[in-house]
Amino acid sequence: MLSSKAKYALRAAVFLAERQGNETWTLASEIADAEDIPRKFLEAILVELRDSGIVASRRGRYGGYRLASPPARIAAGDVIRVIDGPLALAPCASRTQFGACVDCVDPTICALRPMLQQARDAVAGVLDGCSLATLERERRTRPPAAARNQA
Repeated sequence: MLSSKAKYALRAAVFLAERQGNETWTLASEIADAEDIPRKFLEAILVELRDSGIVASRRGRYGGYRLASPPARIAAGDVIRVIDGPLALAPCASRTQFGACVDCVDPTICALRPMLQQARDAVAGVLDGCSLATLERERRTRPPAAARNQA
């Protein structure tokens, strides 16, 4: 399941994608206010995204955050992996952090592993195939919630 922290990270990254063309730096407080994310929690998330190379930061009066790469080159899956770890449902299905399940006798003969690998591949296909640019574009073209509810 996607954590609240990963959802906040994606919302913050999409907000920064909207600002990417301006070449400006955005304060964490501005993102927190616009996206209704607790500021201290967001600051910790932004540090993780910075340390992974997804966002860049700059200190000082004209500092803040912005994406380190164009939004089209950052996948939703990249952001989720930084925050939540591997996309696999079980360690034996992970490509990057493989491990036997605690209760598994032998992963090579496990009847569940092929199915779990297929699930991982399907989820990764969707999340890695969706860039921040795509999410930003979809958000920009969606009518406001009030207009959707009246339809």
